[in-house]
Amino acid sequence: MLDTQAISADESAALLGIEAARAQAASAPGGDLATLLGWVEGYLMGSHVDLGRSGAVCPFTRQAAKLDTVRLAVSPAGPNDEASTFALIRASFAELEAIPAKASMAHFRTVIIGFPACTAEDGIAMLRRVQDRHKFYSLSRNRMIGLMYAQSDAPGLWNPDFRPLRSPYPILAIRHMVEHDAPFAARHPLLLLPYLARFPFAGLKRLFAHWRRAPAS
Repeated sequence: MLDTQAISADESAALLGIEAARAQAASAPGGDLATLLGWVEGYLMGSHVDLGRSGAVCPFTRQAAKLDTVRLAVSPAGPNDEASTFALIRASFAELEAIPAKASMAHFRTVIIGFPACTAEDGIAMLRRVQDRHKFYSLSRNRMIGLMYAQSDAPGLWNPDFRPLRSPYPILAIRHMVEHDAPFAARHPLLLLPYLARFPFAGLKRLFAHWRRAPAS
């Protein structure tokens, strides 16, 4: 089962489904996995008063959890472990495709990896470099890679004063690009062309709808 399969690049970072993560976290309620799981279930899958819309902070993750297509892992990598972290993330793209899912629901696969030893500035900088080194790799495969950490200043899509990408410790997440990513495509030029290539008609419609809703500057 993939739930207990170790990522080959880092044998201590085992990918776990939500139920398996709950079982492990219960035996170490104050541990790093429990922290990651609590953030995923309590924050990403929950609502927030400052979000600027109703529903979950990340509806994608909530639906993925229902389908059992979320995989979590905690890596011990620190700021000086860029090579092994890069290998871990590269291997995670293959692990993403191995998550069991119906063909019609395969786009809900997601891998979320926490890095509790990278909370300092040099650790976040290392993870950002790993993310940047995967940007073209991920976009060419219609995948998304995101970095979250406690000091993130990335503004919300619906409330620019909200900081949706803040997490208790640094996290890298990989998932499929989906049609609802229009707001992200509108914000990031590198994503726009791959998004339109993947969703030429429906995506353009969503982009126009997003631009019409955007407040005038």
